[in-house]
Amino acid sequence: MSTFAIQTLNAISPVGLQRLDRDVFDLGTDIAAPRGILLRSADLHSYEVPSSLYAVARAGAGTNNIPVDALAVRGIPVFNTPGANANAVKELVIAGMLLAARNLYHAADYTRALVAEQGLSGSELDTQVEAGKKQFAGYELPGRTLGVIGLGAIGVLVANAAQSLGLRVLGYDPAITVERAWQLSPNIEQVTSVEELFSRSDMITLHVPLIEATRGLVDAQRIAMMRPGGVVLNFARGGVVDEQSVLEALDSGQLHSYVNDFPSEQGAVHPRVITLPHLGASTGEAEDNCAVMAAEQLADYLLHGNIRNSVNFPEVVMARTPGTTRLGIFNENKPNMIGQITAALADAGLNVAEFTNRSKGEVAYTLVDVEGEVRDGLKDDILAIEGIIRARRIDGPAPA
Repeated sequence: MSTFAIQTLNAISPVGLQRLDRDVFDLGTDIAAPRGILLRSADLHSYEVPSSLYAVARAGAGTNNIPVDALAVRGIPVFNTPGANANAVKELVIAGMLLAARNLYHAADYTRALVAEQGLSGSELDTQVEAGKKQFAGYELPGRTLGVIGLGAIGVLVANAAQSLGLRVLGYDPAITVERAWQLSPNIEQVTSVEELFSRSDMITLHVPLIEATRGLVDAQRIAMMRPGGVVLNFARGGVVDEQSVLEALDSGQLHSYVNDFPSEQGAVHPRVITLPHLGASTGEAEDNCAVMAAEQLADYLLHGNIRNSVNFPEVVMARTPGTTRLGIFNENKPNMIGQITAALADAGLNVAEFTNRSKGEVAYTLVDVEGEVRDGLKDDILAIEGIIRARRIDGPAPA
C-alpha cells in the first residue's frame, strides 16, 4: 500500500503520532519529499518548500513561524489547533493575576534572599519576615474589573473563570463567533471598543494573534486610559504590547505590574515585571491535545481532502460518496471559477455526485466527488483553467 510521507520538524507528542496509521503514513525527521509537515515552533520562513508538499500542521495555535500567505498561493493549507491548549493558558493567566495582585513573585524572591544572601535563620529570620512583609501587601480580586481582549477559545475560558472568582469582566472581540458567544457567561459585558475596555479596567489580558492590526495594541495612549495601578497580562504574543510604553508606565506608577510570557532584556530585570519563559502551553496535557488535533486534521486532509482549522483556507468538510472519485481543487476567488471547473468535468464525461466550494479572502477550495472513469489528462485540463492554483485526485491512502 502506498503511504503519505510526513516530516516532523519538532518533537511531537507520541500520543498525537499514534493517531497516524503507520501502514498509511511514513513518519520521519529527514524526508526528502514530504506530503505533510507536522511541527511546533520550527521556523519555516527560510525552509525550501518542496513541490511534493500538500499541507502543514502546527501543534499549537500561533502560526508566526510559518509563511502562511506564501503557502496559500501554492495551494498548501496550514492547520493549527485552536482550543487544544486553551485550558493550560487559562490557568497561567489566572495564576498571573494572582501573582500580580498579591505581589507573590517578588515576595518569594525577598524571602529567598533573606536565607540565601543574608544567611538569616531562626528568630532572626522570623523577625525580618514580619518586618518586611508589609511591603508586599496586595489586594483581592473580587470587585476589580478585568478587561479581556479577544474572545476566542482562550479568552472565553479566561473571562468565565475570572467572573467565577468575583471579578467584573469586560470583553472585546468584534469578530467573536457564534460558538464562542454561546460559551461566554451571560454576566460578562461585551464592550464596543478597545478604548472603552481600557478606560474601565483594573487589569487587561490579551488573547489575540500578532497581526498588523494588533501590533502595539497596548501603547502609551491606551495605558493612560486605565485606572492607576493597573495590571497588563500578555500571554498572547510579545509584539501586541509596546514594551517601552509599559516600562515607562510602571516607572510612573500608572501600572502596578506587567505579567508576560515573552522575556526581553529590559523586562526580565525590571522590578515590576513578572516574566515567564513562554510557559503558555507547556503542560503535558496541552502538548498531547495539540499533537492529537494536528495529526488528525493533517490525516483527514491527506486522506479525504477535508479542511478543518486552516488559517489560510476556508473550512470545507464533505462526507465521501460511495463509488466515486474525489478531487480537491484550489483556485483564485474570482467569478466563474465554479462554472469552468464543472464544465471541465462535464467535458471529461464525469457526473458530479457531490460538490462543495468555499472561499476565504483571495482563495477558494472545492471538493467534488465524481462518477465515471477519471482519465489521466483531467488534472492537466483543470490546471489549464486560468485561476486554478492546484488540483489533486484524492484516493484515500494513495497519494495523487
